[in-house]
Amino acid sequence: MTLKGKRAIVTGSNSGIGLGVAESLAAAGADVVLNSFTDRAEDHELASDLGARHGVTARYIAADMSKGAECRALVEKAGGCDILVNNAGIQFVSPIEEFPVEKWDAILAIDLSSAFHATAAALPGMKERGWGRIVNIASAHGLTASPFKSAYVAAKHGVVGLTKTVALEVAGQGITCNAICPGYVLTPLVEAQIPEQMKVHRMDRETVIREVMLQRQPSRQFATVEQIGGTAVFLCSPAADQITGTTISVDGGWTAL
Repeated sequence: MTLKGKRAIVTGSNSGIGLGVAESLAAAGADVVLNSFTDRAEDHELASDLGARHGVTARYIAADMSKGAECRALVEKAGGCDILVNNAGIQFVSPIEEFPVEKWDAILAIDLSSAFHATAAALPGMKERGWGRIVNIASAHGLTASPFKSAYVAAKHGVVGLTKTVALEVAGQGITCNAICPGYVLTPLVEAQIPEQMKVHRMDRETVIREVMLQRQPSRQFATVEQIGGTAVFLCSPAADQITGTTISVDGGWTAL
């Protein structure tokens, strides 16, 4: 499997799942565009290092994914793309009656609307070339729900619905659109939460991971960014040519419950 000659844009990709997906796509030969809202020297260095390690072209383009115009400009600045991975996302936890309106608006904008805007900007070029892959990073919360995560759950359910709609609109044009629904993934952000959870619950590391953090994940194991990246590469492969409009859960059995 090679993606040599393909250009991939991965939104929200200077760390965590996004960076893992970008690494996997680059390892398969794709040129990659990394993205986040910051525009620091280390962001551009991250892209340069990734490109050098995998022998591909890698760039970093800053864009605020809460703004539709910037989402579309990201695709334009990249020169279009063959592969679009909509990964940008944020989270906030609160009871509905206390949920800050500005947090609701931000989560819906970044987690859902950014995928709409980037997809709308990327599709014309994909149609012209007769090939394209759109991979939306949804969540187990795109298929189920948890209390106090109203905005995130609503946005991720929306991503799953958007995935189906796009797939139907481009069926037969050499373009597929699918969603990956991860459960808990071991990212730097999640890793940083473990010590605090150990204190709160007075448990050792392994126990707090198994009994608290992964209580809803039957495997009691985190997914890895490499596994999410590998799934994305598979969805870009010829083996997945007829896989479109669907979700692939990488959640240790969470949504099987």
